[in-house]
Amino acid sequence: MLDRAGIVAPVLDEIDRILLAELSADARQPNNALAAKAGIAPSTCLGRIRALRESGVVRGFHADIDPALAGRPLQAMIAVRMHGHARGRLEAFMRHLAGLPGVLNVFLLGGGHDFFVHVAAAGTDGLNAFVIEHLSSNPDVALTETNLIFQHARATRWT
Repeated sequence: MLDRAGIVAPVLDEIDRILLAELSADARQPNNALAAKAGIAPSTCLGRIRALRESGVVRGFHADIDPALAGRPLQAMIAVRMHGHARGRLEAFMRHLAGLPGVLNVFLLGGGHDFFVHVAAAGTDGLNAFVIEHLSSNPDVALTETNLIFQHARATRWT
């Protein structure tokens, strides 16, 4: 199967799907526990997880950090629309945004906006400064729309 970039995507079977669901729920569980849940030998489990990583299906294992407890309690989703002349620079701008302090996620979109930028800030002054310094002052940016996030629930499993 080809994905949107023309890369051949690996074929996943039921064992792979079980492993992905378990890893998404708790990536720190030991290999023997993963193997038991998938009904396979631990050595087979290691090989399956290695193959999922090498094929790019599993991109990494990350800490889930609470922005509020880390000093950035205000979260926002900022919609960004670029000027037409900047269309050829969307991917570079996305990479630039992803490297800025306080940016949690950047989404390149189809539709009325070009990006959603998920940010965490210490407060309204920091959020305002981020929008002005990194977005509104950029000549390629046509419009920003900032939406505050009051609550967030992370999906619990990959299914």
